[in-house]
Amino acid sequence: MNPDRKHQTDIEPGQSWEVDLFRPEDAEGVVRLFRAVYGEGYPIRTFLDAARLIEENAAGRVISSVVRTPKGDIVGHNALFHSAPYTGIYESGAGLVHPAYRGGAGVFTAMGVHGQETAAPRFGVEVIFGEPVCNHPFAQKATAKQKWITRAVEVDLMPAAAYVQEKSAPGRVTTLLDFRTLRPRPHRVYTPEAYEEALRFAYENLDDEREWVVSRETAPPHVQTVVTTQVFAFAQVARLAVHETGADLARVIGEAEQKLFSEGVLVIQVWLKASCPWIGQAVDTLRGQGYFFGGALLRWFDDDGLLLQKRSGTPCWDSIQLHYDRAKRLLDYVRRDWSRTVGAESEV
Repeated sequence: MNPDRKHQTDIEPGQSWEVDLFRPEDAEGVVRLFRAVYGEGYPIRTFLDAARLIEENAAGRVISSVVRTPKGDIVGHNALFHSAPYTGIYESGAGLVHPAYRGGAGVFTAMGVHGQETAAPRFGVEVIFGEPVCNHPFAQKATAKQKWITRAVEVDLMPAAAYVQEKSAPGRVTTLLDFRTLRPRPHRVYTPEAYEEALRFAYENLDDEREWVVSRETAPPHVQTVVTTQVFAFAQVARLAVHETGADLARVIGEAEQKLFSEGVLVIQVWLKASCPWIGQAVDTLRGQGYFFGGALLRWFDDDGLLLQKRSGTPCWDSIQLHYDRAKRLLDYVRRDWSRTVGAESEV
């Protein structure tokens, strides 16, 4: 038997528990919990490496909330961590609960509240976002309880292999992007004409203020595109953050895409700055290369961002499970733009 699996079966059910900030002595228990639930398939390796987990928490790049029993067993974990270009915004994720403490005990909800109400203020977090998966409704309900609002849809982000042990995904798994602002920062956003309707919906009920300007400018010829790339090999996903959008955008993205697809990447996300006056031109360029709408990325670069995405092959539309009407409507915008972009109007 896998020793991590054995350890988890040894955890006594029904103990009292408390949610607390991570301590170094919790690290081994967190790693055992992740391995028991996900095996070695979890794509964020920090949570499978005790030494790295301690280091990241000490540096404030990860802020773990753990559920600890009186015996010191770790039966739940959730974290705030950096994954966007701006370090004032943290993703809430890496959440999981020991099987013996699921089913209405309130553990998962308590960790989310602890992260938002206790951990985030202590570490100066300005915006929290999460990526609730769409192979079941549980995580979507959890973020809604914390008054986070869906602003984007990440099509086929996660591989089915990440859910093998729980057998909860027949194919790649789409996620949502749900946001909650903790420290408002009003600013201007430029809106591509092609996405004006979709983005106005994505920004509905915003817990901050924005000045809207429709983008009609063109990129100056001297501005060169600057992109940083992250590749998640296990997930077969690449993320391209466009820090400067130049007239050479088509060439830069095209060259990057060719290389990434040849290396086995299936999903490419492009993050554009909504503070760029010629973002409309950039969107038209990328749509011409097969990229389609994803949604709004609040405070992604400190200023807002815009998500575009491309999937090699047809997305797993039929396996997407959405609990709320807002997410369903946003997905409709996403799917319609995918259909127009790839020239498959009959798909919708």
